[in-house]
Amino acid sequence: MARWLVIFGVLCIVIGLAWPWIEKLGLGRLPGDVHIERDGFHFYFPIVTCLIISAVVSLLLWLLRR
Repeated sequence: MARWLVIFGVLCIVIGLAWPWIEKLGLGRLPGDVHIERDGFHFYFPIVTCLIISAVVSLLLWLLRR
Protein backbone atom coordinates (compact mmCIF):
# COMPACT_ATOMS: atom_id res chain seq x y z
CA MET A 1 0.00 0.00 0.00
CA ALA A 2 2.79 2.43 0.86
CA ARG A 3 4.46 1.82 -2.50
CA TRP A 4 1.26 2.72 -4.36
CA LEU A 5 0.86 5.92 -2.34
CA VAL A 6 4.42 6.95 -3.18
CA ILE A 7 3.83 6.19 -6.87
CA PHE A 8 0.59 8.18 -6.81
CA GLY A 9 2.33 11.12 -5.11
CA VAL A 10 5.19 11.14 -7.63
CA LEU A 11 2.68 10.91 -10.48
CA CYS A 12 0.78 13.92 -9.10
CA ILE A 13 4.00 15.91 -8.88
CA VAL A 14 4.98 15.00 -12.46
CA ILE A 15 1.55 15.95 -13.79
CA GLY A 16 1.67 19.22 -11.84
CA LEU A 17 5.07 20.11 -13.27
CA ALA A 18 4.00 19.15 -16.80
CA TRP A 19 0.68 21.01 -16.58
CA PRO A 20 1.75 24.01 -18.77
CA TRP A 21 2.46 21.59 -21.63
CA ILE A 22 -0.60 19.45 -20.94
CA GLU A 23 -2.79 22.55 -20.99
CA LYS A 24 -1.65 23.32 -24.55
CA LEU A 25 -3.17 20.02 -25.70
CA GLY A 26 -6.64 21.49 -25.15
CA LEU A 27 -7.68 19.14 -22.38
CA GLY A 28 -10.36 20.79 -20.29
CA ARG A 29 -11.84 22.71 -23.20
CA LEU A 30 -13.25 19.90 -25.28
CA PRO A 31 -16.75 19.89 -26.79
CA GLY A 32 -19.03 18.29 -24.24
CA ASP A 33 -17.33 19.79 -21.18
CA VAL A 34 -19.98 21.55 -19.11
CA HIS A 35 -19.32 25.24 -18.49
CA ILE A 36 -22.04 27.43 -17.00
CA GLU A 37 -21.36 31.05 -16.11
CA ARG A 38 -23.96 33.40 -14.67
CA ASP A 39 -23.93 36.46 -12.43
CA GLY A 40 -22.10 35.46 -9.27
CA PHE A 41 -22.05 31.79 -10.29
CA HIS A 42 -19.50 29.74 -12.17
CA PHE A 43 -19.73 25.98 -12.75
CA TYR A 44 -17.32 23.89 -14.78
CA PHE A 45 -17.25 20.11 -15.13
CA PRO A 46 -14.92 18.62 -17.76
CA ILE A 47 -16.90 15.41 -18.35
CA VAL A 48 -15.46 14.61 -21.81
CA THR A 49 -11.92 15.34 -20.63
CA CYS A 50 -12.46 12.97 -17.68
CA LEU A 51 -13.71 10.24 -20.03
CA ILE A 52 -10.68 10.58 -22.32
CA ILE A 53 -8.21 10.57 -19.41
CA SER A 54 -9.98 7.54 -17.92
CA ALA A 55 -9.77 5.65 -21.22
CA VAL A 56 -6.06 6.44 -21.61
CA VAL A 57 -5.23 5.42 -18.04
CA SER A 58 -7.28 2.21 -18.40
CA LEU A 59 -5.47 1.36 -21.63
CA LEU A 60 -2.06 1.98 -20.03
CA LEU A 61 -2.89 -0.16 -17.01
CA TRP A 62 -4.21 -2.92 -19.27
CA LEU A 63 -1.00 -2.84 -21.32
CA LEU A 64 1.18 -2.90 -18.19
CA ARG A 65 -0.61 -5.93 -16.77
CA ARG A 66 -0.05 -8.05 -19.91
